[in-house]
Amino acid sequence: MSAQAHRTSVSDSEFMFQRDAETLPRPALRALQSERLKWTLTRAYRNVPHYRRKFAEANLKPERLQSVDDLRHFPFTMKTDLRDNYPFEMFASPVDELRRLHASSGTTGKPTVVGYTAGDVDRWAELMARSMAAAGARPGDLVHNAYGYGLFTGGLGAHDGAERLGCVVVPVSGGATERQVVLLKDFAPAILCATPSYALNIAEVAEAQGIDITELPVRRGVFGAEPWSEQMRAELDRRLGIVSVDIYGLSEIMGPGVACECDVARAGLHGWEDHFLFEVVDPETLEPLPMGESGELVITTLTKEALPMVRYRTRDITRLSDEPCVCGRSHVRILRVTGRDDDMLIIRGVNVYPSQVEAVLVGLSGLSPHYQIVLDSDGAMDSLTVEVEAAPEAATGDDDLNAMARDVRHHIKSIIGLTCHVVAKRPGQLPRSQGKAVRVRDQRKKS
Repeated sequence: MSAQAHRTSVSDSEFMFQRDAETLPRPALRALQSERLKWTLTRAYRNVPHYRRKFAEANLKPERLQSVDDLRHFPFTMKTDLRDNYPFEMFASPVDELRRLHASSGTTGKPTVVGYTAGDVDRWAELMARSMAAAGARPGDLVHNAYGYGLFTGGLGAHDGAERLGCVVVPVSGGATERQVVLLKDFAPAILCATPSYALNIAEVAEAQGIDITELPVRRGVFGAEPWSEQMRAELDRRLGIVSVDIYGLSEIMGPGVACECDVARAGLHGWEDHFLFEVVDPETLEPLPMGESGELVITTLTKEALPMVRYRTRDITRLSDEPCVCGRSHVRILRVTGRDDDMLIIRGVNVYPSQVEAVLVGLSGLSPHYQIVLDSDGAMDSLTVEVEAAPEAATGDDDLNAMARDVRHHIKSIIGLTCHVVAKRPGQLPRSQGKAVRVRDQRKKS
């Protein structure tokens, strides 16, 4: 990137977190979005060759935008664009003006690299503070942060937001689960931050140690970074004795804190519309869908300096709601993500998301909430095996496990319409999450 990149900058004071931003009337919020969207398109066009080229291909310039509704004419951005411009060519700021870099693991190719100016880091902390407050955290609370630190955005994102809110952070990160339980017991935090699968692992280890974790002072769980179902929420609430709250984010847009549920309703994630513009599009036609219809979530950043994202396709399948929330926040809500359009499996003509399988399994009598979906090749077709695990109190003789497998297979067939093979295992035989859970194991032969 040229060192002479255009150096337009937002005013830090202009975009500072304010409580009244969450309750802005819709007309005022729309006007604010329009102003910030024009700034974002201009910054992306002037500073990022990729956007300049994509806009030219569509015969567009930023001046084409007269209202927020005109955004539909602008091209989409995808994860492959970041990989194709690896490492820094999507940045709108010179690297020497940044204050932080994060990156994905890059397990399926080049990692996606994201950058933050000092202003970006500051706004991220403010939005995470807003999210933590919505989830029920309060100044002075101890926050046990079991999200992973490092290039993953979860750990530092939650850490900075909790500190900004005035909380006391225990930066324990992921892993060493027995020690996590000791710290939860000894430090008595009010808030637990983790992936939902790892929170479940913590509960299980506590139970094995004879510790009734439901008696500890933890009252809220702020869980995200992986898909999870309402059935998983009920299991976490019961096993941990808490109120589990969903938080949403992705590194390409910011990290955690793009949206968060309120602990009052827990009925959809409040998307922070003063910093992000949310659309839902048809995954096939890519045409915008009306409010309330299910499709792929698309997000445009409105205040990002280092890495503006224009119409980023998240691949997450969800719906938006503008129904009033009992908490009083005016921003649209992102209803629970049901899956990713690139994670959808087609097994013998049946379309299924892994989250649908989880919704069937979690809470079934005699089962633990741990499972894995194994994909394999069966001739010219794909086959699916669901591996489940018996609960510690369940009978685990061979006949018992076979009966359990038959029962699970029947439930999956009757609820989802999917015929699959099921293997029931004894307690502890399935892998436990130390961070993001691996729910799908793909063993299909690659051509």
